[in-house]
Amino acid sequence: MSDTMRDVINKNRAWYCLDCGKCSAVCPITRFETREYTSPRLLVEKAIAPAGAQAHPESGLNQGFLDDLLFWSCLTCKRCSELCPADVHFSEFLRDARALARGVGRSGECTHGAVIQTWGRMMTAPDLAQDRLDWLDDGLRTSDGSDTVYFSGCLPYYDVMFNKLGAEGTGIAQAAVRILNHLGIEPQVMADERCCGHDQLWEGDFDTFRALATLNLERLAATGAKRVVTTCPECARTLKVDYPHFAGNHGLEVMHLSELLASSIDAGLLQLPGLGLEATYQDPCRLGRHLGVYDAPRAVMAGLGLNLTEMERSRATSLCCGTSCWTSCGQVSKEIQVQRLKEAKATGAGLLVTACVKCQIHFKCAQDDPAGADEVDIEIRDLTTLVADALRGG
Repeated sequence: MSDTMRDVINKNRAWYCLDCGKCSAVCPITRFETREYTSPRLLVEKAIAPAGAQAHPESGLNQGFLDDLLFWSCLTCKRCSELCPADVHFSEFLRDARALARGVGRSGECTHGAVIQTWGRMMTAPDLAQDRLDWLDDGLRTSDGSDTVYFSGCLPYYDVMFNKLGAEGTGIAQAAVRILNHLGIEPQVMADERCCGHDQLWEGDFDTFRALATLNLERLAATGAKRVVTTCPECARTLKVDYPHFAGNHGLEVMHLSELLASSIDAGLLQLPGLGLEATYQDPCRLGRHLGVYDAPRAVMAGLGLNLTEMERSRATSLCCGTSCWTSCGQVSKEIQVQRLKEAKATGAGLLVTACVKCQIHFKCAQDDPAGADEVDIEIRDLTTLVADALRGG
């Protein structure tokens, strides 16, 4: 990456910060980080510190900026951007600054022993052989000539990594294909699909991201399809927004499955059995604030006959699930997750529905802690598996 810190500041409007503090009032990290005070506003201030404070004159990076606790722990959830009066693109500003930091040997603290980051790097090998489609069973119909590709993302890997937590993993992928079959779609699935590169991009590892994106773009082009459907909001955001911006245009329509289901319900093409359950819903950051998709999942929940009670914070004000890119996941992340689960329980609903496997994994991880388990005890399900179960009469 050839940008300097001045370039990053300019293109993301950081100069326009008014120092008003509105971002500090809503940032989850600012609220729960007790080791030292940190906030988006303060981080911008450190980034534009006088030249004499710069430790890396070529890049323009400031040592105080690099050492700030928010630098790697920021969730890039865009909550601050929702109310910034100066339209500072803080999440993108930090993403680009992280790329510069990597150029001077800095990186975030990887969780889970860096296993997830490692498999992303492994997938950049063009000739890598994967057993990626073992989750397909005899009852799921796919076709090499379909105009729709189902992009499963890292679900097969999460299934192995987080089996202990009861995360649905490949169950979501199976449910997605089953639902598409019910709609008369036999999607293509790619045996050599790679991780979309979302985590690498937002950690500033642009080289790995572009390598993954290049391989996926080649494989998507070879399918001849016109549409990509995914059950992961991060894949949806990455394929729809970031591939065209950083890697290359693919000309494909990209949809989260909830969008396809909502439009099918609206057109009378899909009727769902009523479940009659009290439920609440977690807006994933990438689906909601990043892509503006709020109504579609709720329309599907209504189609399922779920009685939705919103949490105290919902839609654009929704609280993130507590960690991003498998980096800097610690006590602060746990506090955010517990707070959100308490909000879910406070609705009186017995079911928390989300449309992002990472949200499910992070919340179930918080529930796995015996301390205070009763306070956060609520069933968590992915919207995709709920729909598939309803169609099967489960």
